[in-house]
Formats: sequence, C-alpha cells, structure tokens
Amino acid sequence: MPKMLVTTTEQVPGQTYEIIGEVFGVTTQSKNVFRNIGASMKNIVGGEVKDYTKMLDEAREAAVDRLRTNAAALGADAVVMMRFDSGSIGTDIQSVAAYGTAVKFKEV
Repeated sequence: MPKMLVTTTEQVPGQTYEIIGEVFGVTTQSKNVFRNIGASMKNIVGGEVKDYTKMLDEAREAAVDRLRTNAAALGADAVVMMRFDSGSIGTDIQSVAAYGTAVKFKEV
C-alpha cells in the first residue's frame, strides 16, 4: 500500500476535502518473559528500559499502519487530526491506538 498522508493537523495546505469518518488502528503487544526479567532488573538500578521503548515504537508504527489500512478501505486520501492513546493491560502488555479523521480530497 502506498504511504497515505497522516497528519496531526486539521488542515492540509492547498487541499479541500470532504470528511469520510473516523478511523482507528490498534495493537496490543508484550515482550517475552526473558525480556520482562531484564526490564525488572533495570527497574532496580533505574534508567531507560530500551526493550520497552522499542516495543512501544513498534506498537506505534503498527497502529499507524493499521490506521492507514482502515482509511484506504474507506477510499480516503489522507487522515487528519491523528492522535495516539496508549495503556497497560496488566504489568507486561501495552496497547496503542492511533485514531483520526479519514478525508477525501476534492478537485478544485
């Protein structure tokens, strides 16, 4: 799938568009038990837990990819006002949602 414009802004400069509707991309991820043990040890000494940072980066990418797929299925040209939300499920599972408004560009 070609890259679809996804922006956090409300307007796309030089474009007028009609709103198609809301779109979402969601993923829930966890690390394996050995990575969790390593993260627990890092919790003792402090500092960045790089495995979890990497996991959240991957989750954010997956959520945006799914958002684009959802928007493309609706015939959208772009997604405006994209936002992220995230949360924990238990101690080792993270959920990331990307959401926004799918739009179709109008010919001027």
